[in-house]
Amino acid sequence: MTDTIRILIADDQDLVRGALAALLSMEPDLEVVAQAGRGDEVLALVREFDVDVALLDIEMPGANGIDVAEALRDAGIPTRALIVTTFGRPGYLRRAMAAGAAGFVVKDTPAEQLADAVRAVFRGERVVDPALAAETLDFGVNPLTGREMDVLNAARDGSSVREIAKKLMLSGGTVRNHLSSAMGKTGAANRAEAVHIALERGWLLE
Repeated sequence: MTDTIRILIADDQDLVRGALAALLSMEPDLEVVAQAGRGDEVLALVREFDVDVALLDIEMPGANGIDVAEALRDAGIPTRALIVTTFGRPGYLRRAMAAGAAGFVVKDTPAEQLADAVRAVFRGERVVDPALAAETLDFGVNPLTGREMDVLNAARDGSSVREIAKKLMLSGGTVRNHLSSAMGKTGAANRAEAVHIALERGWLLE
């Protein structure tokens, strides 16, 4: 173990990535050794630069931050994943923790607190934004089944039942059943509202 914590920042917004790098690099024990604009670049960079902590945005091209955290864990890479995102949604937090992320904070976290979060996950601790943790408890576990989430995702662009059925290779009746069930679980009046609620709660990724 070295005295300096080696950090990778993955975010598809250049300005955000640069700002985070500049802020963290001001800390004497933190060093930003790599940056990525795509999720599918992270694993190779982590290995190349011997990264201790990877700061991952959720929404990125190539692979989202939650999938990247899961890939790091499944590959047996010791790098700790810290989700740093604009999307502070309860469902995202649950999914990130289940994927093996060591922490979850939002991008407006003060620089000093973010640096402390990096140190904490490096020490093996878990760090979660407290307000988001409380909100997650309020909403509970995602009630949607995998197929219901597939159908809602397919409905996001306004596709008809027939179009959704074709995309997912299901019968129209099956699609209607899944949509009806998803609407009941979200308390929505229609499929568009069900999609909106599921997105807001983080049960679907943007």
